[in-house]
Amino acid sequence: MATDDTAAATAGRRERKKQRTREALIDAAFELFEEKGFEATTVEEIADAVDVSSRTFFRYFASKEDVALTFQEEQQAAMLNALTARPADEPVVTAMRRAIVGVAHACEEGSLGFDPGRFRCIMDMMVSSPAMMARSLEHAQKKQADLTRVIAERMGVDPAEDLRPHVVAAMAACGFRAAADNWEGASMGCTSLSEAVDQAFAIIEGGVNFPSKEQ
Repeated sequence: MATDDTAAATAGRRERKKQRTREALIDAAFELFEEKGFEATTVEEIADAVDVSSRTFFRYFASKEDVALTFQEEQQAAMLNALTARPADEPVVTAMRRAIVGVAHACEEGSLGFDPGRFRCIMDMMVSSPAMMARSLEHAQKKQADLTRVIAERMGVDPAEDLRPHVVAAMAACGFRAAADNWEGASMGCTSLSEAVDQAFAIIEGGVNFPSKEQ
């Protein structure tokens, strides 16, 4: 029994050390991203800042893009949790609008455990780095299945047999992307991303079958 307890304690310490190393790499990476920019930062610099080797870095992350996307991972997890927690009688798009806008606002304000500095850094990197943007879109595409599943559960349908949850999830992704790409434009009149996201989802919620200019 004592041997089992000792082994468990050793394994627990090992896991805590690994988690501390991972978090230190993330902290160092974002400091360098803010100081030098994403493209100018190297994996070697991130590893050196934590006093580990590049080989150790790659035990935790496949690339520096993956480090940056830890924030996006946290955003998406928070959004799914917020959507799941919305009242059961809310229409799907309304529930998504309130969940996604709430998380975007939390990122901007630094609530729910989010770091607003990292959020601004991520938004800047999306504009300045094509590689970062491409990796972000790829990541979001992979996570769309999770959103589809939660939407289907809310609707009480099987996504394998019903196309609607897939369409709604795709619209949500496009709406968020459109807001993120355009919210700083003068014509939008938005002072924050959360406001732009709210506008985008209001459009989706109201219906997008707009009349042609001839009508």
